[in-house]
Amino acid sequence: MAHIEIVRGSLLDQDVDAIVNAANTMMRGGGGIDGAIHRAAGPKLLLELQKVAPRGCRTGEVVVTGGHATPFKFILHTPGPIWRGGGANEDDLLASCYRKSVERAAELGVRSLAFPSISTGAYGFPIDRAAPIALRAVREGDAKLDRIVFAMFGAHEHQAFLDADS
Repeated sequence: MAHIEIVRGSLLDQDVDAIVNAANTMMRGGGGIDGAIHRAAGPKLLLELQKVAPRGCRTGEVVVTGGHATPFKFILHTPGPIWRGGGANEDDLLASCYRKSVERAAELGVRSLAFPSISTGAYGFPIDRAAPIALRAVREGDAKLDRIVFAMFGAHEHQAFLDADS
């Protein structure tokens, strides 16, 4: 089982092989961490996404690209669910984002992977509900990774992940 770390800091500052992008379904960049990743990776990321995901990606699925101008070998893009009150399969879709990202990373030979908190920003998923789902999903998968990092930029999300891990 992979060693799990919960750190406070930017996803883009992590020393890992690959990162997960909390993308939108169109895979064309956006706000928050998605926009920051696109800015860091440069315009070739968007060009690659247009080729590998011309119609975007369904919520809970994963699209893989190269890291481009980032120090990462791969970026795994996964659209998380929009919070609709909890009755629209949001929990399962969120778990799928994490689980499938770990599975794809293992298939790619990635040894270390970093996640942001998926869907808890503009998509409104409650962080106190999302954190235990995320941790459980990565632990349940048969990850052949050495290390999984949850990089939380804000103090509140960082504390929510620490609380969920205790």
